[in-house]
Amino acid sequence: MHFTTIFKSLKNKDMLKRVLIILGIIVAYRFLAQIPVPMGDAGTFKEAVANLLEKSDFSNFLNLISGGGLASFSIILVGLSPYITGSIIVQLLTKAIPSLEELSNDGETGRRKINQWTRIITVPLAIVQSIAYIYILYQSTISANIATDFTPTAGDWALSVTSMTAGSLILMWMGELITEQGVGNGISTLIFASIISQLPTTMAALGSSLFDTETNGALSVFGWFELPVNPITFWIILGFSIAMLIVIYFLVKLNEAQRIITINYAKRVHGNSSYGGIKSILPIKMIAAGVIPVIFATAFLSLPALIGQVITTVDSGNEFGAMLTSVFSAPSANNFSAMYPDGITAKWFIYPALYFVLVFMFTFFYTSIIFNTKEIADNLQKQGGFIEGVRPGITTAKYLSKVVNRLDLFGALALGLVAMLPFITDYIFIMVTGAPIGLSISGTGLLIVVTVALENLRSMDSRALMITYDDYRDESKD
Repeated sequence: MHFTTIFKSLKNKDMLKRVLIILGIIVAYRFLAQIPVPMGDAGTFKEAVANLLEKSDFSNFLNLISGGGLASFSIILVGLSPYITGSIIVQLLTKAIPSLEELSNDGETGRRKINQWTRIITVPLAIVQSIAYIYILYQSTISANIATDFTPTAGDWALSVTSMTAGSLILMWMGELITEQGVGNGISTLIFASIISQLPTTMAALGSSLFDTETNGALSVFGWFELPVNPITFWIILGFSIAMLIVIYFLVKLNEAQRIITINYAKRVHGNSSYGGIKSILPIKMIAAGVIPVIFATAFLSLPALIGQVITTVDSGNEFGAMLTSVFSAPSANNFSAMYPDGITAKWFIYPALYFVLVFMFTFFYTSIIFNTKEIADNLQKQGGFIEGVRPGITTAKYLSKVVNRLDLFGALALGLVAMLPFITDYIFIMVTGAPIGLSISGTGLLIVVTVALENLRSMDSRALMITYDDYRDESKD
């Protein structure tokens, strides 16, 4: 990364305008997270949400990626989940239907049509999820005996569902506006902002626990003096801080790992001028899909859990709904004692195994979409470029596919193992203390934050180098 170049590029009006637009969109997004759904007393539903967050790790993840929208019962409660699900559906159909695949390869026009279909599919998905969330929360207020004199009418339902659907579509629009600025993926950036927005609350809770010396006393430093901090909390925070730094280091290395392929350009003579005869490089990242497989896998696993919650809300004794909720809910400190009264059983490994498989599959799937080897091979052939020892055209495409598949294999395994780290940590704590520490969500959040931050910095670096290119050229002349 050229951080000096990035800061230097901010003097450029266009670059500064792009950055300010993104920051403005993120601020507007945080304001939306504070607007409550217009349905009865917001405080009553917040109490129901608090009860739901205590019972469900899935609800905690929704709250995380919505930037606290679930906990505050805001209009962005549904978040970007419908758009992500719609993207998965459209991309799966693109691979399954030849005409759609042909359309996706039809340049910018085809991609615009596919994006438009994704937006259209997002609307009914947002409506269905809005109805499901409101119904679950309203029934939770009744089952938890939370005092409320409010009985929603058809008009209340229509207004609430409309506002939540509109909130989800506004987030989709904001994400696309950020993407248009050319500084990272908009959807990933909004999820990044959602996770970061929860840090002040987390830090405040840790600080309160750290300076609580009434329970375990103060921390003694070699018997010389005492620090006014809780010793147990201090060592836990220190241990996890070190572990987090190590994980971040390896995440950065994984994201930066790439295979460099040398491209040769044939020398051509046109009149008295000659062209080509130079070398270039084609970098292929080990994890070209970035954090998208993790987001897709989590969104994909969230749907069965949501359906299970709806079924059990309607019929509390329904075994199928209870099975969906238990199987597709991540093992955590909140649900471990209730879901696994006999300790670790085979059922405990179902969710982590499904999560690993989906991350692995989506890594291959998404890479095949963003890295079209046939298109790259055709472009190289048109430009007179070739890989040494490889024939242009179909042979080059096969060679690139072989390289990408090998990189994907290691990249998908690495990404899957990183996603499994929180579950491995939970397993160790279960063996030692009898209960997990509940880091599944924070681990996923850390993975998203690090990967998105690196992707956005890389995009800013590329644009900054392009903007300041003339300055470098002038300096080289001097």
